[in-house]
Amino acid sequence: MVKGRYGHKLTRLEKQFHEENGARHGAQAAAAQNAAQNPAVKRPRNVDSSHNLHAHTSVDVTNMGCPSVRTVYYPAPKVTPATPARTEADGSISETFNLDTNFDAVDNTYIDFLAEHNTNTEPVKSKQNRTAGDDPQRLWVRERDSFLKEFIRLEARGDAPWSHACHGLPDCVNEPTVHCRDCKGLQLYCRSCTVSLHSAMPLHNVEFWTDMYFQQISLQDLGLCIQLGHPAGIQCDNPVRAFDFTVLDINGIHSVSLFFCNCATAKTRTIQLLRSCWYPATTTDPRTTATFHLLDNFQMYTFKSKGSAFEYWQALSRLSDNTGTKPPKDRYEALLRMSRQYRHLLALKRAGRAHNVRGVLGTKPGELAVPCPACPQPGRNLLPGWDSAPPNDRWLFALFLGIDANFRMCHCNKSSEEVDLSLSKGWAYFMEESGFKGLLAEHAGQTQEKSSCASHNAVNLADSKNVHGLAATGIGAVVCARHNFKRPSAVGDLQKGEKYVNMDFLIFSMLTHSSDLAVFNISYNIACQWSKHLWTRMSHYPSKLHFSPGGKTITFLVPKFHLPAHIPACQTTFLFNLIKGMARTDGEAPERAWSNINPVATSTREMGPGSRQDTLDDHFSDWNWRKVCNFGPFLLQKLKEAIPQWDQHRQMVEEWEADWSKPNPFKSAAVPVTQASVCLELSQAEADQLKRGLDVSLHAEVSPSVLIAAGTDLEAQQCHLATDKAVVGMHSTDIQLSALQQWTNTLHRQLEHWVKIQTLYMPYVARLRETDDLGPESEEEAVHNVKLWLPSAVLKLPMHCDTNLTRIEWQLRVAQAHEALHELRQNLRLKRHLTGFKRDWIRGQHAHTRSRGIIDTVQKKIDAAATKYNIAWSALEVLAKVLLEVEWMNQFPKLEKEDIRGMTEEQAASESQTEGRRLVAISWIWKQYHGAGREELSNAMRIEWCKARARASRWSEEVELLQEEMRWVSAFLEWQTDWWEDRATPRTWLDEMENKGASAYAHRQPAICQAMRTRCISIWSIVPGLVASSSDVSPT
Repeated sequence: MVKGRYGHKLTRLEKQFHEENGARHGAQAAAAQNAAQNPAVKRPRNVDSSHNLHAHTSVDVTNMGCPSVRTVYYPAPKVTPATPARTEADGSISETFNLDTNFDAVDNTYIDFLAEHNTNTEPVKSKQNRTAGDDPQRLWVRERDSFLKEFIRLEARGDAPWSHACHGLPDCVNEPTVHCRDCKGLQLYCRSCTVSLHSAMPLHNVEFWTDMYFQQISLQDLGLCIQLGHPAGIQCDNPVRAFDFTVLDINGIHSVSLFFCNCATAKTRTIQLLRSCWYPATTTDPRTTATFHLLDNFQMYTFKSKGSAFEYWQALSRLSDNTGTKPPKDRYEALLRMSRQYRHLLALKRAGRAHNVRGVLGTKPGELAVPCPACPQPGRNLLPGWDSAPPNDRWLFALFLGIDANFRMCHCNKSSEEVDLSLSKGWAYFMEESGFKGLLAEHAGQTQEKSSCASHNAVNLADSKNVHGLAATGIGAVVCARHNFKRPSAVGDLQKGEKYVNMDFLIFSMLTHSSDLAVFNISYNIACQWSKHLWTRMSHYPSKLHFSPGGKTITFLVPKFHLPAHIPACQTTFLFNLIKGMARTDGEAPERAWSNINPVATSTREMGPGSRQDTLDDHFSDWNWRKVCNFGPFLLQKLKEAIPQWDQHRQMVEEWEADWSKPNPFKSAAVPVTQASVCLELSQAEADQLKRGLDVSLHAEVSPSVLIAAGTDLEAQQCHLATDKAVVGMHSTDIQLSALQQWTNTLHRQLEHWVKIQTLYMPYVARLRETDDLGPESEEEAVHNVKLWLPSAVLKLPMHCDTNLTRIEWQLRVAQAHEALHELRQNLRLKRHLTGFKRDWIRGQHAHTRSRGIIDTVQKKIDAAATKYNIAWSALEVLAKVLLEVEWMNQFPKLEKEDIRGMTEEQAASESQTEGRRLVAISWIWKQYHGAGREELSNAMRIEWCKARARASRWSEEVELLQEEMRWVSAFLEWQTDWWEDRATPRTWLDEMENKGASAYAHRQPAICQAMRTRCISIWSIVPGLVASSSDVSPT
C-alpha cells in the first residue's frame, strides 16, 4: 500500500472513482427499468422484459474522416452498484483493492453475452489492453541510468561481504585480490585459493586488484600448473614439462603451464590431450591444442553464419586482448588444421566406422554422406515385395534426381592435391578425384555437340569458359529433387563449362548407389540435349560407371522454371506437370540448395583442393542433417497444401499417360498461322512460278508479295510511331527526342522508297496520292499519317485493284489477325498472373508502384494487340467482298471492348462487379485458335483443359506420394535404430574402455532416432483426418 501524502491522494481518487462508477451503473439500471415500463420508449425487439437492458457503445474509427458510434442493447442481470470494501478504522479503501482488475476497460458482461450467442467454433476473444510490458525497450530507457551505474559499480571490488575476506578454502585468511570473470558471482579470492579452485577449470580468465583497478592476469602467472594423465589436483611422480604451450578455447587464447605424465603406464602425449578433450595441432611434440568445445562452436558458427576461419580467429584474438598491447601468439594455421581433422573424425564416428573392424580405411565411397530418409532405399525403408508392385504403382518407388552446376563455387589455382590431399577421398559427397580426372583427360579433346533446342549457353559455351587462374570454374551436383538432399558421391569440379562428360560422371557415379531401384526421374535444365546420346557416351566410359537401363524406367525432364526457355516441343515433352507419376515435383531443388552454400564461396575459392572439398563436404552434411530434423513439419505442410488441390481424372489424359505411343493431347494439332509463315508460303509459290517460266514481278528485287508485306510492316511502324509521339511530354530529354526524330527520318525514307516501287504495281495510286506531299518541305510529324493505299484501302473508294495483290493482302491480313489474337491472349494471361501476384504478395507503397507500372506496360501491349486486330479486321471486311469470302466472320468476329477479358469467370467478372456471383460466358477470343470457326471448344481449349486436368492429377499423386514418404521416413529411422543397436555389442578388437565408449555411443544414437521418429509420428497424427476430409481419395 502506498504511504504518505501521495498514498492519501491515491486513496481519495480510488474512492471518487468507485462512487461515480456505482452511480453510473445505478442510473443505467434505472433508465432500463423505466424504458421497460413505458411503452412509448422504443426498445429493442426480442428482449425479455424481465431482464434489464445493458447498453454497449462502440466507436468505429476506421474512417478517420467520419467516425461512427454504435450502441447495442442486450439483456443482462440487474446490476448492483459496486461499493468498495472499507476498513472500520479510517474508512479508507481496503488493501485488497486491485487496480489492474478494477480499472480494466474491457466490458466483460458484453463479452459473456457474445460468447453465449456465438455460432462460430472459435471462442470470442476480448481485445487485450496494451500494457507497458509490451514495449520493453521504452521501459529500459527509463532504467538506463541505473544500468549504467551497475556497470560502473562492477569495476570496483564490491561490497564488504564479497571483498573483505577470501571466499576460497574455509580457513584461508589471505587478502582477496583475484576475481574470476568466468565464475559465477562477485566474490574475491586470494592467489593460492584461486589456483586450488581452478585446477579443473584452467582456462578461466581472471583479473588482479592492483589497489586501484582490476588488471587482467592469467592463471599461469598465478602459478597454476596443469597435469595430464591424472585426475585434477593429483600430481604425477614423473612429470614432463611442455614448453610454450597454447590452448584455444571459446573465451580466448591461453598460455598455460602444462605437464605430461611420464609414468611407466603413461600414454602418448596426443592421447593424454585427447582424453582431456583437447585436440592437438600435431602428433609429434604438440604445443598447441583446441578444446572440443571451441571446435564444436567454430563448426556451428561456420554452418549458420558462413563466416571464415580468419574472422573467427580474429574474434578469439580480440577476446584475449582487445587493446593490441599484448597480442596472442599466431595459431591461425593450427586452428585450420585442427578444425578440418576434427570434423572429419566426427563424420567417421557418426557413420559407425569406429564400430567396424576395418576401421577408417574400410570406408566405402559415399558412406559418410547423410542419406535422405524420404527417398526409396531397398532394405532400409521399403516393404518386402515392393519390386513386384503393379505397373500402375511403380511410380511410387521412383527416385527423383536433379542435376545442376554452380559457377559461383569456383576454385583458384592454389596448391596441389599432392600437398593438400582431401581427407574424405570420395567417402562423402565429392567424387574420388583420381578416376574422375583420368576420365576427363581421356575425353579432353572431344567437342561437345551444339544445341538443337534454344541456344543454351550451358551447351554451346561449355568449351569457352574463362579458366584463367582457376583450377575449377564451378561444381556440378546431383541432388534429391523431392527433398533437396545432396546425394553421395555426386559432387564434382567443372574444369571449364558444363560439359557432358563431367555431368555424365556425376550421374553414373551416383546411380551406382541406387542400382536396386527400377524407376528414375532425372531433371536437368538441358535434359533435352544431354539425354540424346547419354547411353552411347556411357559405353565409352570405364566399366565401373556402366549402368544398365534394361528393365528400368528412366524419365528425363526439365525443371519448371527453366522450361520456358526451351522450344515448344520441349515444353510439352519434358514438363513435370504432364507426365504421370511426377506428383508436384518442380525439379528446381538444386537451385534452392545453392543459395545456402554460395556464401561459403568467398572462403573456399582460396583454399587448397583438399581443404576445399572437406569443407564443402562438411557443409553438405549439415544441410542434409537439418532437413532430416525438419522432416516432420516439412512433409505435413506439403500435404496440407496438396489436399485442397485434388480433382477428378479425365480419360483422355489417362490413355496417353498409360501409353506414350498414343497421340500427345498436350501438343497442338494445328500449325500456327503467322505473317512470316505466309510470306514463306508466298515466296515458295513465286519460286514455283519461276521454275515454270512465269514471272509476274515488275521489279528485279521486290515481288508482289514482298511489296504488300512491306506495306503492312510500314503500317505497323506508323502505329507504333503515333503511339510513341502521343506519350512524348513537354519535358522529354534530348535523348528521347533524338531517338524519336531518327525513327521518324528512317520511316520517311522507307516510305519514299516503297512508294516508288508501289507505283510500278499500282500505277492508279499516283492520282490518289496527288494530295499527299512527301517532299522535303512536308512536316515530318505527319509521316505516321501518310496513307499507304494498300489494295484494301483502294477498294473502299471503290476502284479496281489487281486480283493477285488483293489475294496476297488477304493472306497477310488473315495471318495478322491470328498474330494479334495470339498476342492478345498471351498478354491477358500475363496480366492475370501479375495482378494475382500483386494481390497476394506485394506489400508497401514502393513495391505497389513498381508492380503497377509493370501491369500498365502489359495493358499497353493488350491495347496494341487489339488495335492490330481491328486494323486487320477492317481490311478483311473490304477484301472479303471482292474475293467472295463469306464465312470469314465466323473465324474473325468483330472485336468489341467487352470481348477483351480473361478466360475464367473471375477474370471476366472483374470487368463489372455486381452483387453475388454471376455466370459470364467465355469470350470468343479464347475459342478461336488457328482458324477454328465454330462456337465450340477449339484445339486451344482442349489443350488448356488437358493441362488443367493433368495438374489436378499431379496434386492427387502428390498426396499419395507424401503419405508414402512419411512412411519411408518412419521406417528408415526404425531401421537406423536397429542398425545402431546391433553395434552396441562388444567388439573383440577394442579394449575394455573403448568397448564401453562404443557401446555408449551405439545406445545414444538409437535414442536419438527414436525421439525423432516419435516426434514425426506425433506431428503426422492428423494426416488420416486430413485425408479422410476429402471424399474423393481415401488414405493410403
